[in-house]
Amino acid sequence: MEPRSLQLLEFPKVLKVLADYTVSSSGAEACLALSPLPDEEEINSAARFFRQGQNFVRETGFRLGQFPPLEGLFNYLVKPGNVLDADALYALVQTLGQARVLKEALDIAEKREWNRIVDFLDEVSWPEKTFSGLKRCLDQDGNIKDESSPELYDIRQSVRSLHQRCAKRVRDFIHGEDISRFMQDDFMTITNDRYVLPLKTNFKGRLQGIIHDYSNTGETCYFEPLFLVELNNTMQELKQQERVEELKILTYLTGLVRSEFDQCVAAYDFLVSYDVLQAKINFADVLKAVAVDVTPGAGFDLKGARHPLLATVEGIVHPLDIELPADQRVLIVSGGNAGGKTVCLKTVGLLSAMAFSGIPVPVEKGSVLPLYREIFVIMGDEQSLEDNVSTFSAQIKSISRIWESMDSSTLFILDEFGSGTDPAQGAALAQAVVDGLLENGVTCFAATHFPALKTYALVTEGVRAASVLFDPSTKKPLFSMAYDQVGASIALDVAREHGFPEHLLTKAEQYLLMEGSDTGSVMNRLNELAVSREKELEELDRIKARLEEKRSKLEERFEKERLSVLAAVKDQSRNVLKQWQEGKIGRKQALKKLADARKSIGGEEVAKPEIKPFSFDDIKVGSPILNLSWNRKGVVLEKDDRKKRVKVDMDGVAMWMPADQLGPVGRKAEKEKVRQITEQAAPKGEMTLKIDLRGKRADVAMSELGRFFDQALLRGATDIEIIHGRGTGVLRKEVHMFLDGNPAVAAYRLAPEDRGGDGMTEVELV
Repeated sequence: MEPRSLQLLEFPKVLKVLADYTVSSSGAEACLALSPLPDEEEINSAARFFRQGQNFVRETGFRLGQFPPLEGLFNYLVKPGNVLDADALYALVQTLGQARVLKEALDIAEKREWNRIVDFLDEVSWPEKTFSGLKRCLDQDGNIKDESSPELYDIRQSVRSLHQRCAKRVRDFIHGEDISRFMQDDFMTITNDRYVLPLKTNFKGRLQGIIHDYSNTGETCYFEPLFLVELNNTMQELKQQERVEELKILTYLTGLVRSEFDQCVAAYDFLVSYDVLQAKINFADVLKAVAVDVTPGAGFDLKGARHPLLATVEGIVHPLDIELPADQRVLIVSGGNAGGKTVCLKTVGLLSAMAFSGIPVPVEKGSVLPLYREIFVIMGDEQSLEDNVSTFSAQIKSISRIWESMDSSTLFILDEFGSGTDPAQGAALAQAVVDGLLENGVTCFAATHFPALKTYALVTEGVRAASVLFDPSTKKPLFSMAYDQVGASIALDVAREHGFPEHLLTKAEQYLLMEGSDTGSVMNRLNELAVSREKELEELDRIKARLEEKRSKLEERFEKERLSVLAAVKDQSRNVLKQWQEGKIGRKQALKKLADARKSIGGEEVAKPEIKPFSFDDIKVGSPILNLSWNRKGVVLEKDDRKKRVKVDMDGVAMWMPADQLGPVGRKAEKEKVRQITEQAAPKGEMTLKIDLRGKRADVAMSELGRFFDQALLRGATDIEIIHGRGTGVLRKEVHMFLDGNPAVAAYRLAPEDRGGDGMTEVELV
């Protein structure tokens, strides 16, 4: 995109703000080099990468620490004979260590299906040999370890041994010659890589040896006794051997880096790229910004858009809803001076450039941007005395320069075109320019004070009008917009607000009346109506937000309570089942406790039919019967005439019941099978039970399935079959969720196709 236009939109300032959030100078330079991406795929890929990175940081809390710039190191290695010193290698291994930590932290991406981060990881080829070699040869302070080579280890061992010999000789000399009173300190030190004694200057003539240096005060001289000369010479030879051996090690390590040069650069670039991503995440957190996907051919729909350079200043920025439907190409903004027209235009252009560059923008979620490959901006006073160019001629030259380059993939920002010449001619030129833009399919956001252009915006197809609003009582700008209407410039009110002489304002008002140009009352009324409408819409939005928040909280609380009650009932059912299996309670008591548990969560609320209990004499053995208390059907097995009770078989469970709790079943029910649960012969004498849930609501079906499981367990069944049908799959999903949380289930699977396929689930019980 044209650098001049990005400069006018203050895009480099946004990059500078973003760069301040990086932890490395290389990351900052990478931020400053960001520019709009060329196509939709790359832009939306950058948006996905940002969102996945944001999720990664929120989940793990990972923070990248500072790391040094390595560009100079890599450039230094280009020359074949150059050898890296220990400091450079230490900087490299520390940086690779940070890259390794980051790489391991990002491994979570595959489990979370963050595909863009997975691709980011796949781009890194790790320099394993270099990293291992540097870790083995350099300690935590960046010094070469003794174990780097056998030769270095032997040399340093000799140095340490020689040091001990020197220390012993010095102690013996001090005590043997009784010269401790000559010494400034009771230990030897090193000067010019030689062991010396700190001797008081006024005693320097008392001993034979070599004076190497004096202290700053002159009170101490550093004296090498003659007996240390030979030992120091030996020390110098060992030091020279040490330097030679260290150079060999540094040369070897440099060779490792060269052999994996591309991998080292890739690992470093990986770290720099994440530094930029982390900066974007921090930038978004501060500005409450989001990544916006672009959709070619869509309209502008920026909700709550804020200028990024103002977004962090409390009370300064006012969010704008910027809307331009896909069937309209031009938005012409009018209204009072200092009302925010230019800020609106800059916000449109700047947020577009940011989104196209993969930078999060300060808008609300759900905002949409079309794709543009070029942004042109004509804004501000571009006159030049040196080039003999006026404001108007500068605008004309700019449009002439870019006119042939603009097409349907262009976004054009035009601020008060034609304002530097005769108003009538300037308005005519402006209308002609907009006509040409419409013909070329260019999207344009323009600001104007021309009445003719305002009228043009209201009546021209493909053009939309908008007005910045001001307070009807104070005449101060509200920094909000109303669409499909025009606004007055209120120049006199703005002048009065800024202290313009009142007597001059009075004369100006008189001139307006004389010319018949005072349309202020009409415009004021339009503005008043627009402000009122905007306030009503804002209030409706607030009410909607409160209701949605309330609903969300209620749903969340309901879900928590549901899960809590369900867990409690499951625990209670497990305890009942355990007690029954251990023989602590009988079958009837177990069934009663399980029924009570179901009732505690609401159970299946089925309207009980108002069937009047019938007499004991009406009950016939072998006839169907209805248990009025449970609303369950059964078959009469026996009658006890003395106790007036009946033995009823309900779904395989037989029990004695008083006659007054029984009633007749309906005619339709008599024709149906009384038992929904049927026993089938299974291999090896095992028992298989079946239940048919088709045609039932999910809550009713789950309640019946719960009772069915209780009875199946009490009867010792080993397998059950649940017929739920195919349908939409909702009932099957509910059944499988029930089975997943049931401790009595060993395994379950969909039936073979010849036995029902995905319309039936076969269950193995423990």
